Amino acid sequence: QVHLVESGGGWVQPGGSLKLSCTASENVFGMGWYRQAPGRQREMVATLTYSNRRNYDSSVRGRFAILRDNASGDGAWNTVYLQMDSVKPEDTAVYYCNIGTLDYFDRYHPTNTWGQGTQVTVSS
Repeated sequence: QVHLVESGGGWVQPGGSLKLSCTASENVFGMGWYRQAPGRQREMVATLTYSNRRNYDSSVRGRFAILRDNASGDGAWNTVYLQMDSVKPEDTAVYYCNIGTLDYFDRYHPTNTWGQGTQVTVSS
């Protein structure tokens, strides 16, 4: 089973920036970031596929960017980042990395493989 290790969480002031990273134990073709705030369900933040197809939740589009390391010869990679800019208090949550499978149309489907989570707190 693939293992995921996240890092980079912490406290940041509103309007600031933070960069999360997630490394998988083997190369994959789809990775994503999800978050869960207290009392709320886990929600998708951003996903990235083999063909560099990116999908963002509307609440973070234009502020967050999902990035990855250079792919290997078959297009797979093992590290993904979430660059968070212009953060808001409502971005406060535990952020989880996920491995995804891809369908014929290169759409991302989350699996049950999650990282341990990293806390992001946005406050003044």
